[in-house]
Amino acid sequence: MVNTLKKEKAGDIIELELKNDVIQGILLPEQHPDFIFLKLDSGYNIGISKKEIINTKVKGKIKLEEFPEAKIKSDKTFTVTLIAVGGTITSRIDYTTGAVSTLMKPSQLFTLVPELAEVVNINKVIIPFNVLSEDITSQHWKELANVVMRVNSDAVIITHGTDTLHYTASALSFMLQSINKPVVLTYSQRSADRPSTDAIINLTCSAHFAVYAKNHNMNGIFIVGHATSNDDYCFVLPPTKTRKMHTSRRDTFRPINALPLAKVWPDGKVETVDTLEFEKIKQRNEENTKNKTKNNIAFSNDVALIKFYPNADPSIIDYYASKGYKGIVIEATGFGHVSTEGKSWISSIKKAISKGMIVCFAAQTLYGKLNDK
Repeated sequence: MVNTLKKEKAGDIIELELKNDVIQGILLPEQHPDFIFLKLDSGYNIGISKKEIINTKVKGKIKLEEFPEAKIKSDKTFTVTLIAVGGTITSRIDYTTGAVSTLMKPSQLFTLVPELAEVVNINKVIIPFNVLSEDITSQHWKELANVVMRVNSDAVIITHGTDTLHYTASALSFMLQSINKPVVLTYSQRSADRPSTDAIINLTCSAHFAVYAKNHNMNGIFIVGHATSNDDYCFVLPPTKTRKMHTSRRDTFRPINALPLAKVWPDGKVETVDTLEFEKIKQRNEENTKNKTKNNIAFSNDVALIKFYPNADPSIIDYYASKGYKGIVIEATGFGHVSTEGKSWISSIKKAISKGMIVCFAAQTLYGKLNDK
């Protein structure tokens, strides 16, 4: 039984001989005196009781690959501005903690994806802010929208964390309704220093679709990312109908009650899936040009999202009303049901409306709609 590690240090590749198994991984800093923590080849961390360990061997030391900064030299005339706002796509594994941290500069992605030079000319890299996606706020959305509006390129690619990418994409689609270029949001579920990273294909497919969209009068906001768990092709997804569906799968984003707009392959092939929606986008672009629709960066934080559940207390509505909120969206059951007996929500809803609040109902089910006609 091994009680302590003597020669082994954090960052060493060690082999643990257990009573019924042999496990190899990268030793992480001690987090508990009774356990050893390893990062496995899969990228996941595991804790092993020291009581289970018979012997340890140092198999090597982790070599942190350096990603040099690179500028893509391209002879392509189609220009793209890359806007990086944080997330796993510009992160690496930090072996001092065992977690993923933002340790890369966006320009270092070019070292990983030199193929971009064969598709587009990345003429500028902008970092308006660098935050984890769970820390994104409406102020970040405003700032990002203003940056996009000032960009003088044929298209924009935004690299973003996955946790709230769909929120950002949706917000931008309302703020930038008459944007005159394709704006593609993409991501990575696996950090760039991992063999299984999805950053390479997602960026390549984003670049290909940006060119396709511009050539087909498809200005607007789009999400591009893995369509399957394999490295075969990506989906182009509508920003207001897409959500993250899995914590770790590379094909985490899916359209809800809608089809993907298109499929994009790393070699540049684009296949339309929802032809009708494509035509609507083109028509919307023509109307925006004709009517000179203005972008609207305004945003109100005084709106609450409330989920109804059995025995839920309706006083939560009274609370938001007392705080002066302008609106409430209620995730209701079934076709828009909340309790009407016992802890009835009806009285609180009526009071909120009488105070000038807008109360909207949405289905808490992922599929289907409240109006079944």
